[in-house]
Amino acid sequence: MQRMTEERQSAPEQSSWMSSWIPSWCPTSPTQLKDAEEKMLKSVRRPFSRQHVHISNNNSLWTVAFSTHLQPSSPSGPKVPPRPPLVLLHGIGGGVALWAQNLDSLSSDGPVYALDLLGFGRSSRPQFSVDPEGAEEQFLAALEEWREKVGLEEMVLLGHNLGGYLSAAYTLKHPHRVKSLVLVEPWGFPERPDNPNHNSIPVWIRAIGAVMSPFNPLAGLRLAGPLGPMLVQTIRSDFKQKYLTVFDDNTVSDYIYHLNAQTPSGETAFRNMTIPYGWAKRPMLERIGQIQADIPISFIYGSRSSIDSNPGRALKTTRPDVEITVIRGAGHYVFADQPDDFNQAVLRILARTASRSEDEEQ
Repeated sequence: MQRMTEERQSAPEQSSWMSSWIPSWCPTSPTQLKDAEEKMLKSVRRPFSRQHVHISNNNSLWTVAFSTHLQPSSPSGPKVPPRPPLVLLHGIGGGVALWAQNLDSLSSDGPVYALDLLGFGRSSRPQFSVDPEGAEEQFLAALEEWREKVGLEEMVLLGHNLGGYLSAAYTLKHPHRVKSLVLVEPWGFPERPDNPNHNSIPVWIRAIGAVMSPFNPLAGLRLAGPLGPMLVQTIRSDFKQKYLTVFDDNTVSDYIYHLNAQTPSGETAFRNMTIPYGWAKRPMLERIGQIQADIPISFIYGSRSSIDSNPGRALKTTRPDVEITVIRGAGHYVFADQPDDFNQAVLRILARTASRSEDEEQ
């Protein structure tokens, strides 16, 4: 992987009285985000590199990379190429360090790349199109430029939440670059019902949704100002439990706060891609059937998640080769709730992909 400088490159951001006021109101900064990420990644044992991969329009994608060099199959045997690189894409409000409990295991027998999506984490935070298709295209163009700069010919693409939606969209546009598609609790697949059952949504949630609809999903976090860190610790106290075997303090909540307390670039794009309450304007289930039949598709869900697994099962009716794995005891953040089971499920997919690639070459 080409060496890049680690200095963060500035990018055009939305200019408004709100975005100019928030930095002075919120106790955060790019440096504090960097420090919070480094604290998260101290739990990772395997060596890795961190760098900004520069793309067009003065933007860059922050990338954590684990590389495995060619290893001989025996002391005197020929060198065997590693399996295709695994690329991890986080969900809304996430970042590279949330994979802290997965990176060692997943990189044990091949290269792994985790990146902050454009508009999130330590990547550039440019202004996105207000058009949902245009915003989606900006995400995809950034990912394709990143692939070219890193020098990956093919990859196994794994996405969680929004990352799953974008992984599927990328595979549709660049099928020859994806050896296997892994969708972890993906967002944005089902179409919004013509008559959604509003009665199933609590009145207070509907009221908040009506009031907050003009704003970004995590606007309240930034509006809380100095109370923001405590707000994350209180509302998302479950994250401390998810990473309890690694951290016994507020390391994770601090990281989540600094990820989302800064300019909401990607978050704004996500808002423009949704309709109440969280449905995608361009549902992926309408398109995913067009993915080439020779690209394996796997879904991973948590048994205790509120995400609807029906889209994966619906696709399986037309593509019987689609694999669906349900991790017992896991919620939406399946990779953090049950990291060992999640890691093993992904490693099995990677092993099948490597075996399939070897058969194709023979």
